[in-house]
Amino acid sequence: MRVGHGSAELPVPDGTPMGGYIDRPGPSTGLADPLSVSAVTWSDGGSRFALAIADVICVNEDLAGRARRAAGCELWLAASHTHAGPETGCVPGGGPTPEPWLDRITEAVHTAVRRAIEAERPCEGMAYRGELHEVGADRSRPGAPAVVPLDLIAVRDGGLAGLLVVLPVHPTVLPAANRLVSADLVGAVRASLRRRLGEDVWVAVATGAAGDISTRHTRRGQDTAELRRLGELVADRCAELLAGPGTPLWQAASTGIASAGPTGISGAATTGISWATRRLTLEPAATTADEAALLAGYERAAASGDPVATRLARSRLEGLRARTAPPVPTGVDVNVARLGGLALAGLPGEPFLAVAERVADRPGEPTVVLGYVNGYPGYLPTAAAYRRAEYEVLASQVAPGSAELIAETARTLLEEL
Repeated sequence: MRVGHGSAELPVPDGTPMGGYIDRPGPSTGLADPLSVSAVTWSDGGSRFALAIADVICVNEDLAGRARRAAGCELWLAASHTHAGPETGCVPGGGPTPEPWLDRITEAVHTAVRRAIEAERPCEGMAYRGELHEVGADRSRPGAPAVVPLDLIAVRDGGLAGLLVVLPVHPTVLPAANRLVSADLVGAVRASLRRRLGEDVWVAVATGAAGDISTRHTRRGQDTAELRRLGELVADRCAELLAGPGTPLWQAASTGIASAGPTGISGAATTGISWATRRLTLEPAATTADEAALLAGYERAAASGDPVATRLARSRLEGLRARTAPPVPTGVDVNVARLGGLALAGLPGEPFLAVAERVADRPGEPTVVLGYVNGYPGYLPTAAAYRRAEYEVLASQVAPGSAELIAETARTLLEEL
């Protein structure tokens, strides 16, 4: 297998509207750390697959489609989901990507993928998985265990050549009051790993299924110092995992023979690289919450002086107000790929962590799940979560069972490949 990595900067001029928070006090006023697009490409001599990760709040389907056409190969475009970047049309159910970002992000993706292809060389692959403590936790349930899975794909050409990290934690350390552009937690992890691994080792960080996971109950502040602390915690854990046993995924040399893809599934199938996509229509969520009741609950929490209760009550109110009306069915693409011995699932929007764990529960085969890929239907809560009036459920555009349908579709597609 030949693997390459490339990146391209994504400049954000001062005065740019920022995404992620309803109550942002104004547009961007400067730069805390640069945004970029990272791309990793895999080639088996007959097929090429590219994963690009952009430091933006979301990727809508129009952007994903244009970027794929510009790349000239099978491409998944994932958002890091930073809440300190430009607004790219992040609304529940998805929408059009505003100019100039449709063109600028597409151009950056094209540049990053081209550089990755030019850098391709024979490499081996190894998978590592372990628990990450005290970085992310269920953001709507104070006191929930602060433990999440951490997936690493190490690319080696003798020594370590590169590392793909999949971190299922919302990159929302910096607050709504922040007006400095930043890749937030994703950028902090990249920087920490580069300091640790050296400039000769490339690092790409993707956000996993982080719909219900954030640093809300683990962070000690909301500034760049806290970003660095959390970034170092993740880097420390990555180093521990890399020092232990991993699972071989592919060899440096591959002699895959092309074969026909499964009936009814788009993509190319070879013994080295294959992929598939299936289109689903998700039924709309029913609106049952009472805005007046949620507003009264927020006012009671604020009067109590309890900051955690106030924040949670406010988020529930914001969730209901974020939902578009009237609700309509939502179309989404479920994407899977096989890269040697690695099974990869790219889910749209913001799936809850339990959704990804359902996809990844495939004994005997390393399976890594990414969120925020090739479309933004919004939050994808588990069916059980709809019994709780939480922000993610109130903001969701889709009916209970939608996330489970996506998970089962991903599992089916991987089996069919």
